[in-house]
Amino acid sequence: MAEILDGKKLAKKIRMDLKQEVEKLKQTGIQPKLAVVMVGDNSSSEVYVKNKSSACRKVGIEFEEFLLDKTTTEEELLTLIQQLNEAKNIHGILLQSPVPKQIDINKAFRTILPEKDVDGFHPMNVGNLVIGEDCFVSCTPFGVMKLLEEYQIEVEGKNAVILGRSNIVGKPMVQCLLAQNATITVCHSKTQKIHDLVKNADIVISAIGKPQFVTSDMIKAGAVVIDVGINRRDDGSIVGDVEFESVSQKASYITPVPGGIGPMTIAMLLTNVVKAAKIQNK
Repeated sequence: MAEILDGKKLAKKIRMDLKQEVEKLKQTGIQPKLAVVMVGDNSSSEVYVKNKSSACRKVGIEFEEFLLDKTTTEEELLTLIQQLNEAKNIHGILLQSPVPKQIDINKAFRTILPEKDVDGFHPMNVGNLVIGEDCFVSCTPFGVMKLLEEYQIEVEGKNAVILGRSNIVGKPMVQCLLAQNATITVCHSKTQKIHDLVKNADIVISAIGKPQFVTSDMIKAGAVVIDVGINRRDDGSIVGDVEFESVSQKASYITPVPGGIGPMTIAMLLTNVVKAAKIQNK
């Protein structure tokens, strides 16, 4: 039976450490602040923003929301981002995705100053991650690496299979694992014989958004299974990309959904905001 990688517990520990760090910064006159921009009324995004706002308050980070109408033009959004770039009291800017189709989200990400890009999506942060320079790392892969580190799971020399190649999880996850000397295979919608590739993995990270896609017959005994997927079923319940009950019988470690990577993603966002406040205040 697999040991549970408890993201909720580790996230709480990280928040407690950050709270002390924020207190010290406040004593030197620095108040870390995050601005979150949301365009349109996506119900999932609203839940995420609410969770981020609550987490910020718990550690003493100031939080300001900018809710824009779904008819907002790209120019209007970029103007707002420029204003936030110039605001000295705002240290982190987060643009909540998805955005309406009239907006080029990559152009918007490029407009955010790299030193305020706490989501790690600016090309400069992405490039620095690739070459191993200090940067803001995308929060979900950052959270996965912290969880592996906390449970002292060795990555070096291991075969890691990542399911999904998104800019948010899959691609930065490759760089994070490479930096720890893992051997990586990335699977996506055009990959053939996915079962065989996953079966050979010591570490499986699934971020494809397909409910319970990864089943026990795909997993080798003793593999570490990280489930990044959050899928809402018709009955309102939430499941991951991994069929938890059967896979947990074969894996050595597994993340639950919810309570695994979700809380870690938010904890790493807070970590990035505090780091941004320190960088901007030298």
